[in-house]
Amino acid sequence: MAIFDGGTRQAWGALGGADELVGRVGYRGLSGLGEGPLPVRELARATVGVCALAAAELAAVRAGGSADDVEPLVVDEGAVATAFVSERHLRVGGREPVTFAPLSGFWRAADGWVRTHANYPHHRAALVRALGLPSATPEALRDAVAGRGAVEVQELVYGEGGLAVAVAGGYGDPQPLVEVGESGGAGSAGRALGPGALPSLPAAGVRVLDLTRVIAGPVATRTLGLLGADVLRIDSPRLPESDDAYADTGFGKRSALLDLADAGERAVFEGLLAGADVVVTGYRPGALERYGLGADELLERRPGLVVAQLCAWGWQGPWAGRRGFDSLVQAGYGVAAAYGDGASGAPGVLPAQALDHGTGYLAAAGVLRALAAGGGRSLRFSLAGTASWLVREVPTEAPAAPPGRAYAAEPWLREVDSGYGVLRYAGSPLPFGQWGRGPSRWGTDRAQWLPR
Repeated sequence: MAIFDGGTRQAWGALGGADELVGRVGYRGLSGLGEGPLPVRELARATVGVCALAAAELAAVRAGGSADDVEPLVVDEGAVATAFVSERHLRVGGREPVTFAPLSGFWRAADGWVRTHANYPHHRAALVRALGLPSATPEALRDAVAGRGAVEVQELVYGEGGLAVAVAGGYGDPQPLVEVGESGGAGSAGRALGPGALPSLPAAGVRVLDLTRVIAGPVATRTLGLLGADVLRIDSPRLPESDDAYADTGFGKRSALLDLADAGERAVFEGLLAGADVVVTGYRPGALERYGLGADELLERRPGLVVAQLCAWGWQGPWAGRRGFDSLVQAGYGVAAAYGDGASGAPGVLPAQALDHGTGYLAAAGVLRALAAGGGRSLRFSLAGTASWLVREVPTEAPAAPPGRAYAAEPWLREVDSGYGVLRYAGSPLPFGQWGRGPSRWGTDRAQWLPR
């Protein structure tokens, strides 16, 4: 039997959705995310549920109706649990992907613990440089951290452009789940939502400029691609992406490289921007402003745009400008301590990178709701905001699994050919079908929109 929960009501309300629609999305099936002290299962299903509801709302509006015409939806919790660990289920030509590099993890300091992230070569180099490691090995890192305080390691590494966070023993300050701003330009960029044939998918004809990396932002944009949007991801050629990361999150989009510091390539980017209906960014506050691409600047130029921004640590406070990933926010926000081993004192982790995936589905939902309202809206999300919601507000409501029954991922796994060969991947948990093809190779598509 399908049910709906309080977490869905909270998330839908934060996105500005009408309360009477919450009961039109329900859940069934078994989840693999129920273990641990925090309501990860409830967060996961709620974020997917509001995304499905926002897609149905947009479909109803585009069909000439209103939110009152939204049909009931059911989301399967097994599909949600599988999608929230999509990177673990990925197989690239039968090979397991690399998820965390040897220098990424928890390390005992003189007065606590430190979490490092060194998956990318430039972050690994910064870590080695900051701590003066004689070699880029786990043994050298362990010895270097053991002789220093956790905050000292954190600041040394950040000072060199690397990533390390002292594990916090308590939860961080409250953060908003979403911040919404209106430009006053609703309806002024309605090309994609104007009169015409009824679209086959809710976001068909919508052009999304994807300026995101790693998991949260790419999850949001691959979801918009699933729902019919033309999603074009743009990266700098000077900031390479992991093939395995893109193989997981590159569904539903194309990928091109442009150097915004080059006048000719910046002109190409400006042409793409002129044709976009949505811009999704995943860089820390201030990173895109130096190119004149902050949300305020974009909306001043194009009042009808929808601009969704995602970052790690939130949009205010001393950490707002710092780089971060899900694992680091778990450590710095007190989540890792909550999942720690009481006997050894070692920190732990959530059963999924739920801050990343949950924030991604929330961002997609926010974009869909903004499109249904006619555009002209800015949205801010952060991993810390999702963590704050998880530890303070999401109610624990999930029933225990019936005796003798257990969650299994296999029904939700798919295979498809791609630019990386045959992929086994986790299917989308939204009740709107699946991606029609696998991802191309990162950076190999042309920087242009598809014909409408």
